[in-house]
Amino acid sequence: MPIKVQSELPAKRVLEDENIFIMDETRAIHQDIRPLRIAILNLMPLKEDTEVQILRSLSNTPLQVDVTLLATASYVGKNTASSHLDQFYLTFDEVKHLKFDGLIITGAPVEQMEFEEVTYWEELKIIMEWSKTHVTSTFHICWGAQAGLYYHFGIPKINLKDKLFGVYPHHVLNRKIPLVRGFDDVFLAPHSRYTTVSKEEIVKNPELTILAESKEAGVFIVIAGDGKQIFVTGHPEYDRITLDKEYKRDVDKGLEIELPENYYPDGLTYVRPELTWRAHANALYTNWLNYYVYQVTPYEL
Repeated sequence: MPIKVQSELPAKRVLEDENIFIMDETRAIHQDIRPLRIAILNLMPLKEDTEVQILRSLSNTPLQVDVTLLATASYVGKNTASSHLDQFYLTFDEVKHLKFDGLIITGAPVEQMEFEEVTYWEELKIIMEWSKTHVTSTFHICWGAQAGLYYHFGIPKINLKDKLFGVYPHHVLNRKIPLVRGFDDVFLAPHSRYTTVSKEEIVKNPELTILAESKEAGVFIVIAGDGKQIFVTGHPEYDRITLDKEYKRDVDKGLEIELPENYYPDGLTYVRPELTWRAHANALYTNWLNYYVYQVTPYEL
């Protein structure tokens, strides 16, 4: 997929090195088509890493995508340079008058806090409410999925005894729904979180359908109604070495952390992990863009 981003965005160079077709503004204006307008509300601390991961995940269909990066105004993290945020990110106030074909709300390292304790919770509530009328389909990731399920459907998150950390097998529950079209019966996906959501609470809600789950990791993919909202409790967009970075970061901080499960070959942290989830991650994002954004979004936003 040609992805349109700002010409100087560092993620553009990274993806071009991977032979992924990234289009800058200069070339895009010469194409006589309407690109899909996708906003990414990036709540992760290492924003540049997340940009690369999500843009890579969006790169597998022939559709042209015009990406708008959003950051919260009520909280500015310290792990991304202010110059990067100033140059490449907008705030909600700057786009609230616009409509988008799709919105992605990322995870955030705040899952051990109550939602109401998160600095930008009130701002996020406004954005999630706005998405009902200004976005064709919203894709929520990890903590973003928990936040969306809580805000839209009143489903609380549940603290886990130990961190769910690793790569886990998942089973498809309803392959007739297009979001999981092309999935194998069993597929792998990474998780990195301290909280979960209740399957029983989701099943009780007639507006929600569970599409995939894991014996070890619990509910993984949930769809609301006709796909206006999608919730993914893990991190299918993660790179090969993202869990490795997280593990070694926590070790360096002196934190008690177990090895990520099913990740390092033979449990050896110096051996390069195998990338075992990319194909299904690509299928998930491609299906979302095709069936829940492109096929249903109005031509005139």
